[in-house]
Amino acid sequence: MRMTLIDWLIPAALFATLVVFALRTRKYSNSVSGFLAANRCAGRYLVCVAYNMAQVGIITLVWYFQQYYDTGFTSIWWGLVENPLMIVIALTGWVAYRFRETRALTLAQFLEIRYSKSFRVFCGFVAFVAGVLNYAIFPAVSARFFMWICGLPESFSLYGSQVETFPAVMALLLSTAIFFVFLGGQIAVMVTDFLQGVFCNITFLVVILYLLMRFGWGDIGETMLAQPAGKSMVDPLGIGEESQFNAFYWLISAFILFYTMRAWQGDQGYNAAAITPHEAKMATVLSGWRWRVLMLVSLVIPVCVKVFLTHPEYAAQALPVHDAIAALSTEATKAEARVPLALGLILPAGILGMFVAAMYGAYLSTDDTYLHSWATIFVQDVVLPIRQALGFAPVGTRTHIWLVKIAVLAIAIFAFWFGLNYKPNQYVAMWSALTAAVFVAGAGSVIIGGLYWSRGTTEGAWSAMGVGIAVSAFGILAKDSYWVFEGMFGAKHVPWWIAFVHESKWISGQVLTFAAMLSSILVYVMVSLSTSRAPFDLDRLLYRGKYRELLPESERDFRSEYQSTLPVWMQKIGFSREYSRADTWVTSITVLWPLAFTGLFVVGTIYAYFFGIPETVWVDFWQFWTWLIFATGCIIVVWFTIGGFRDLRRMYAHLERYHADARDDGSVKSDDDAQKVHDA
Repeated sequence: MRMTLIDWLIPAALFATLVVFALRTRKYSNSVSGFLAANRCAGRYLVCVAYNMAQVGIITLVWYFQQYYDTGFTSIWWGLVENPLMIVIALTGWVAYRFRETRALTLAQFLEIRYSKSFRVFCGFVAFVAGVLNYAIFPAVSARFFMWICGLPESFSLYGSQVETFPAVMALLLSTAIFFVFLGGQIAVMVTDFLQGVFCNITFLVVILYLLMRFGWGDIGETMLAQPAGKSMVDPLGIGEESQFNAFYWLISAFILFYTMRAWQGDQGYNAAAITPHEAKMATVLSGWRWRVLMLVSLVIPVCVKVFLTHPEYAAQALPVHDAIAALSTEATKAEARVPLALGLILPAGILGMFVAAMYGAYLSTDDTYLHSWATIFVQDVVLPIRQALGFAPVGTRTHIWLVKIAVLAIAIFAFWFGLNYKPNQYVAMWSALTAAVFVAGAGSVIIGGLYWSRGTTEGAWSAMGVGIAVSAFGILAKDSYWVFEGMFGAKHVPWWIAFVHESKWISGQVLTFAAMLSSILVYVMVSLSTSRAPFDLDRLLYRGKYRELLPESERDFRSEYQSTLPVWMQKIGFSREYSRADTWVTSITVLWPLAFTGLFVVGTIYAYFFGIPETVWVDFWQFWTWLIFATGCIIVVWFTIGGFRDLRRMYAHLERYHADARDDGSVKSDDDAQKVHDA
């Protein structure tokens, strides 16, 4: 048992604080729009911090810990290829702005408006299945993480009986996630995610500083320079033997970032939560800064753990960790275990408790968000549309909300069962990529085409989804369920190309995801062009032009709040008339930062390729980069904490005077019905 009394009290205090704040949200979540989308009342900082925290679960950190333990700083360098796309996303509000303009509560509601009801139900079901499979390993990975970092035994005695710790921890984690969803829906989820985000930001900076001071850059540099040829942790051009997280992996990641914007629905409640489309856009702009704190902690921790486990000076201290890792059965499980096992010995009392509390916050923020999202999608986009098609009367608000709660409970039970039986055989990143691709491979084309291309058709959308599902399902079977093909063909007669995909270390889940996406794009465009008969009215979809009058009066006012005059050239690159002077400055700085690093990436890569850069120089560069990002992270934490609490106060004030309309329930209305709803 590594945890002291103070270490246990810190997460207990965090949990109590979250309960107090969540209880205050109960009275605001008694409407469908409140329970599902927080009554569309959140400001940019609140959305940014909470939304990013919802994406930073233990599952995400384990993903990065595995990745950076193998690749070190080289992944950061190749990750800079995402910067140009980050600039485009920040300036244009790519997908996020237009999606919020539709006023859809869920993605599938938008798909019904843009394509058809049957397509909505189909996509809702596919998103639900892919999402639940993706989520199903979260509680298990999280439970193992807490067992390893806290030094919990494999079993414990309870009233004279021996109870296995792993299922008990899983059940406890799932119970707390269910509790917060039941308490206040998306409002409770968002408020608690924000508070956890603030706490995690502070904790991550403390942990980073402690680790850098404890190990020192001398030992860190020495460890990184000791890596074998082709697996450098500092030279981006020296990773030729890295088969998982190489340069190609990051090029695909950059494409996926752009292509799947708002496609993955694990945190769909945030897509409609912003008070205006402009606030949704600004939250996206600010997200790039919030991620820099996460990026640094997810790198410094595994790098310092590698020093602890491989540097001769720490050999005696690290021996218990090596013994514990050696006892594990698979390479994937060993990769999961090394960071939490090591941190349990590295971090001192107090800081260990802070980190465990932060990891609990990271777990809770993702799991309650995912449970809420997948349950919402199942009810909103599968159950209720089918009921409507069969001629049943609409359900009341209370029944509607309870259907979502029942779905939350059912998903949690499935995840508990799946976690007990799932045996990891590849890195978390690859499982996540493949299961998500079942939906997003086709959905990216459908969303982008639906929001930006008037010629996109329902036939094109069906075709893109079908191809994306087929290619992704093949990848899951080939990489994770090869026994299915063995059962179909016999172990000795599986087609060579299937066996090749299964055995190849280069054809990863990331590569198969990319193939599925490219196939979907091609099919969507070709089929849409061949079946398009008349352009779709995008102004009606986005409430623009003459359709702006269909908006609620309050939202029409919000969308017109900012009227500053900007030069034409700025408007052409994405600075709209909604930008205030402060918005312009924030966005400009947000764009200039990745632009500067993009220039550094291009010049540095070309120079290193033609002239070479010694690894010792790379070590010095990464030392400077680490402290630069740390200093930036300190500023970001203060900035976003102040802005977030301001938005939280404004949200409560808005909710006090907000009167939800029972008809604003995520169903698609006719134009006449829409007029009545929006006038109410």
